[in-house]
Amino acid sequence: MKAAITAWLIALPMASAIPAQADDSEASRPTILFNRWQEDWSVLANPEVPREPFDDLKYAPLWTGAYVSLGADIRERFEAQDAENFGVGDTPSQEYVISRTEGHVDFHWDGLQAFVQLQSDFAPGKLILTPVDQDRLDLEQAFVAYRIEFGDGGELQVRAGRQQIAFDLQRFISVRDGPNVRQSFDALWMEYKLGKWLFTGFYSQPVQDRDLRVFDDYSSNSFTYGGVHAEYRFTGTIGVSASISQFKQDDVRWIAVAGDELRNVFDGRFFGTYKDFDWDVEGMGQLGHIAEDHIAAWAIGALAGYTFEAVGWTPRLGLQLDAASGNSNPNSKTFGTFNPLFPNGYYVTLAGFTGYTNFVHVKPSITVKPVPELTVMLAVADQWRETTADAVYTQPDIPVAGTANHGSAYTGAYVQGRLDWQVNAHLTASLEAVRFNVAESVIQAGGHDGNFVGVESKFAW
Repeated sequence: MKAAITAWLIALPMASAIPAQADDSEASRPTILFNRWQEDWSVLANPEVPREPFDDLKYAPLWTGAYVSLGADIRERFEAQDAENFGVGDTPSQEYVISRTEGHVDFHWDGLQAFVQLQSDFAPGKLILTPVDQDRLDLEQAFVAYRIEFGDGGELQVRAGRQQIAFDLQRFISVRDGPNVRQSFDALWMEYKLGKWLFTGFYSQPVQDRDLRVFDDYSSNSFTYGGVHAEYRFTGTIGVSASISQFKQDDVRWIAVAGDELRNVFDGRFFGTYKDFDWDVEGMGQLGHIAEDHIAAWAIGALAGYTFEAVGWTPRLGLQLDAASGNSNPNSKTFGTFNPLFPNGYYVTLAGFTGYTNFVHVKPSITVKPVPELTVMLAVADQWRETTADAVYTQPDIPVAGTANHGSAYTGAYVQGRLDWQVNAHLTASLEAVRFNVAESVIQAGGHDGNFVGVESKFAW
């Protein structure tokens, strides 16, 4: 359990270094990773590594130091949702499937890498389609990367092209793996690693899903995100990070204001594991402007837990605390609604009842592992609004009509249960169920209690 928590907090998928070549002396197969481009299948050059069918496609040598690797991912999830947007606006109950298929080609030649990944996403049975639900066929990633090592022990990596970017626990900058269509960026990415330091700089245009025809996703200068990020590791499991970035999007509409939005973003994080404790604390401030209004917004998030390693099923007691600002005075020229930027869609729950905007969230949980391959989590949570002058928001930042400047701060409470099963090296399965009991302020707006069930299988080759 401790190793799993450490991996989740410290090595959660993020846009990080291109891994060094594997040590051929280790006769073991590579692990299939969340970011498929980080895998190194050159270890299959070692005849002692155990073989599986189609390994000639996982490692196809071309010439000295060069090889091509093929791979694929299939994710199928059934969802039942009876209160999208808490039922406000007579939204129907829905039962549907979201289906994601990805295939990639990965070329390596010494420090050079070229990675191309296609995606095909469908949502059969879903009555209300959003841009994150369906993308019939498009380019998910297509980039060239190069790694250079320096004599002082430093390593510089550069990536250019369409790629996926994420930081830390993906509270605010994520791959958006929860919904059907992942978030890609047309970007230039540079990072330098030296000892305990990791420095990153990037500029990007987030990719937007149009889905009018195949291969029509696009990006433009009207929507950009870029910045610098630094991380320092005190030990292998304890570290801090900080970033300064800028988010710019034209023609944005919030409840109280509309226009071109520019946010200068400041983020700090402290994370780690020590003995049986784990923690991750992050704070973000946003300054800038939208139309003629000044922006002053903030958010904090904290996860902490204690794992009883010597107890059967190795239970972990966890506590999650989150808060994000709302717009406390709609008549002011200062706009306080926090923009969650690129949230991951599963940091709170998969149900989408809660956006990381104008809310306060307290969530204790317990996680157990009856067997090493099976993880079971049960949590309860209460939610409030940071200010009643602003709306209740659902995922990612959708206001619930009729809640702004109405009702009390209390939004409601929910119970969440989740089961994750690592069937084998290629197949995983999960089940998540959420029951959300809304408060009177949501009922007055025409909303009602909500139920969500998601059953998912993932196959990776």
